[in-house]
Parts: sequence; structure tokens; C-alpha cells
Amino acid sequence: TNAAEQQSSTPSALSNGRCPSNTVGLPIPVMTRNLYQGADLSPVFAAAAKGDGPGIVQATTTAWQNIKATNFPERAGALGDEIEQSEPLLVGLQEVSLFRTGLPDSISATPTPAEHVEFDYLDLLLRELDQRGLHYAPVTITKEADAEIPGYTAPGVLQDIRLTDRDVILARTDVSSSKLQLSNKQTGNYATYASLPIGDTGQSIKLLRGWGSVDVTLRGQTFRFINTHLQQEGPLNAIQVAQGNEILNGPANTSLPVILAGDFNSRADGTGTPTYNNLIGAGFKDAWRATHPRELGNTWGHRADLLNTTVNLTQRLDLVLFRNNLCALDADVVGDELSDRTPSGLWPSDHAGVVATLRGE
Repeated sequence: TNAAEQQSSTPSALSNGRCPSNTVGLPIPVMTRNLYQGADLSPVFAAAAKGDGPGIVQATTTAWQNIKATNFPERAGALGDEIEQSEPLLVGLQEVSLFRTGLPDSISATPTPAEHVEFDYLDLLLRELDQRGLHYAPVTITKEADAEIPGYTAPGVLQDIRLTDRDVILARTDVSSSKLQLSNKQTGNYATYASLPIGDTGQSIKLLRGWGSVDVTLRGQTFRFINTHLQQEGPLNAIQVAQGNEILNGPANTSLPVILAGDFNSRADGTGTPTYNNLIGAGFKDAWRATHPRELGNTWGHRADLLNTTVNLTQRLDLVLFRNNLCALDADVVGDELSDRTPSGLWPSDHAGVVATLRGE
């Protein structure tokens, strides 16, 4: 643990959470993984906020080129390898992008939704898992921001490019129903969210975020698994904090044991937003901190083009948290070694992932 983390941690954050040697519950391996949409979209948002038509097209065109260059079909292979090696029972995925194209009329009064699928990250990942003989299926799909903006998809070809952002929970389907049952599947969008105005048009883009949850009974032991992706750190930190409170008052408000996984966009060393410490203060323990108290475990910071040749991870944003009669056996950061890159030298994502094995106390 670095000095900043030690100074910022509350006593509850430092309480153990690691399984004692006499714990007898079944191991529960889980994973959180941000897939990365493939480009930094902030220039697109900046141009849209100004209502700069040519700037919007230019920024969108550049972003689309970057999305193609970061090549999710290839990255999905590396992500499939991670899941094959880790064998999680449940996987929480964020930024499970769906890109579609259509007529360039998104700024008209009656736009036609773009429906031609260019990249479906969920379908591409599931194909990679199937090719490895792995058996996973979506349990929940949370639809979040959904917007289209014009840009050039090829020289002289102007189209609307539509991004539908999703969070997904995957579960193994090769465990017999006598051992594993899934119930009470829920999804929701946060009531508090950012909204991006498009110049003076009166139009705006709702930057929705959300969560998905499922109650899991594993050989008689029931717990709730929640996956989420909170508002990124920046000028709208109050929105992120409010979303964290919505988790606590919503899907996590249960007497069941809870596993809360996702990209929280709140630095676990306490130097960013208060969201992390708010969750810890509400009784959650951190699987990484419980099992690796002296290691940073950073999970974010690869370059936007994913081509950095050194490990640039500088913040720990991706977490597996737990409370109510659970303990942590182990945790591992994946996608953080040079050998994890794709054959063309791309990192699997701008994030690393976290795999944690928990157990009922």
C-alpha cells in the first residue's frame, strides 16, 4: 500500500476481509472488465457542446478512425484468453459497445436511427469464448448512453455513427442447475446522470450510466452480484458520488451477501473522488486490498491508442468489493503484462481487469 492509500484509508478500509484458514464455503471466482470503446471521445463532446458542425464531423471522424485502429475484433481474442485462464463464475463487463451506422441526419428534426451494425463488442467477445469451448451467456444487459453523430466512415462517405453503451453480466452456463441457480435479474439507470448539450439547438445527449444485478445460489449459498460503471472523474464528480449512493440505497440494499464489481472511476488511494471511501464506509471490503495490502494493483492508464510499450497503469479504478458474510481468498490484476498484448501490439483495453475469488464465511 502506498503512502497516500495509507493516509486516506479509514479503519474500516483497513480491516482484514481476507478468509481465515478455517473458512469452508465454496470458492466464488468473479471478474470485472472494462472493454474500452476504442477512442477518447472527449473531443467529440467538446465540439458538440460548442455546436460546431464542422468540428463535430472532424472529431467524430477522428474518433471513428481510432475505434477501427484499436481493433476490438482482435482485442476480443486477448480478453477471451483472460477469461479462459481465470475461469470466473460471473463476469461484470463495462463499455460493451455497439457501433452502428446510418443516414447522416442526426441533427435534423426527425433523424433516422442508425441500425447497420459495424461492431458489436458483446457478440464478438461471446464468439471468442465459444471458440475456446467456454460456456458463458449474458444474464443482464444494461443499456446506457445511446447517441449518434455524423462523421466520415471512409473518404467521401458521411454517415451517422451511433454508439450504444452497455454494461453486461456474463455467467457460466456449464454448471448444472442443481449446483447453480440465477434469479431476480435486475437492471437500472442512475437517476443522476450527466447531460451534454449540443450547442444552442436545444438538443442534448443523456450520458446515462447504470447497473445490473443477479441473485446467485451456489450449492445452497445465495449472494447478490452487482456490476456497474460510474461517471468518470472530472467536473461532474458530484454526479459520480450520487451514483455511488444510489447503489447503496438500491441494489446493494439487501441483507444478502453482496459482491459489487465494476469500473468505479474513483481512485482507491483516496486522492480522487470520495466514492471509494463512501462504499468502504458503508461496510464494503476490497478484495485486492484484503489479499494484497502492500501492492498498488493499478488498473487504468494505457494510452488511448493502446500502443504504449511500457505498462502505464497509474490508478486503481476497477474493483471487486464485498460485504455481509463474505471473505476474499485471492485477487489478481489481468491485462497488465506486456505479454498480454495482441499479436499487433494492442493492449486488451485501456484498463486492466480484476479477478477475485471470494468465499462465504
